[in-house]
Amino acid sequence: MADNKTNIDLSDLENQYQEIGDAHESFTIETPMREDAFEKSDEEKIAVIEEHMRGIMEALGMDLTDDSLVGTPKRVAKMYVKEAFGGLHPKRKPSMSTFNNLYRYNEMLVEKNIVVYSTCEHHFLPIVGRAHVAYISKGKVIGLSKMNRIVDYFAKRPQVQERLTKQIVKAMQEALGTDDVACVIDAKHLCVNSRGIRDIDSSTVTAEFGGEFKDPEKKSEFLDYINMKTQFDA
Repeated sequence: MADNKTNIDLSDLENQYQEIGDAHESFTIETPMREDAFEKSDEEKIAVIEEHMRGIMEALGMDLTDDSLVGTPKRVAKMYVKEAFGGLHPKRKPSMSTFNNLYRYNEMLVEKNIVVYSTCEHHFLPIVGRAHVAYISKGKVIGLSKMNRIVDYFAKRPQVQERLTKQIVKAMQEALGTDDVACVIDAKHLCVNSRGIRDIDSSTVTAEFGGEFKDPEKKSEFLDYINMKTQFDA
């Protein structure tokens, strides 16, 4: 009986939010997770996903005895757990160690063109783009590569771009002890580019500005840095 009630509740939720469609609306900054999300080991999760993936492929009529397909369910399962959705597990969160700002550099620091590979949680299709992250030190600085790792960690989840943008800023703010953090993401969503409307040219831009970055002048300065052409731009 409990299982039937659960099915009814889930069905009601699906109906309630069906109208969202392709809208990338984020209801919370936290990734929706069940309380028992980490009770299974990675290997146990891989085994479960492998079996479900095999069922999906069989339902599609694929011949899983074919040499090219026989290993696909296991490959997909390992990719989901270890790679594409590896950022779901808190143990994989990168170290957020910071250092004293000995150089007393109090201007804006911008790390631009950080590659984003994520997955749309509505259709499980790729999100590919660039993130631009900036902060103003209030006594602490963080290693440049840590900024890339923070982006990568939160991107490796089923995501909506709005939530991803906010999660990056929040993590940076907590690590640096300042609200003066900003992030802009420009990305293509294959749920738009390869299905539905199939608009291959459109991209989605999201932004989160904290602290001093809410000031129009600081915001404009940050955007100017993003748009500034350098010898490294393609």
